[in-house]
Amino acid sequence: MQNLVLPLTERQRSTLRTGLVAGTLASIASTAALMLCGRREAGSMVAPTNATSHWLWGDQAFDVRQPTLKHTALGYATHHASAIFWALIYGWLHASRHPAQSAPAALASAGAATALACAVDYTITPHRLRPGFEHHLSKRSLGVVYGFFALGLAAGCLLAQRRTARE
Repeated sequence: MQNLVLPLTERQRSTLRTGLVAGTLASIASTAALMLCGRREAGSMVAPTNATSHWLWGDQAFDVRQPTLKHTALGYATHHASAIFWALIYGWLHASRHPAQSAPAALASAGAATALACAVDYTITPHRLRPGFEHHLSKRSLGVVYGFFALGLAAGCLLAQRRTARE
């Protein structure tokens, strides 16, 4: 039987590695911010994450304030998948940079990628596919959440970059 998997180029491997690492760190960092801001503004650490499940469960997801498998797990999985998506785009752009980015350059490009993600999330994305946590958080808190997303993206980029340099 023939091998149906095509070998990846070095740039594709670098993009994938950066996307997965940076997306995971961006997801974790922004979820921590969602939890802290949610507790302060909505009285629930999980309400903003639960709201993300509204793409499947409809607007009733906005009212769920307790952790549930149905809302919290799906909300986090959706947020994490979105973070990986944006980080893969970021990783693709980053993978072509030689020499490797400095920490300030990684932060600047992660900030630009995050600003693009935010703009797309709240302008051209249909209501049903928007993040949903805007139903529980102020614009200031959304800025904090997206700021932590950018920090996670930059940190993941630098971490993946260090690993690539060792190989």
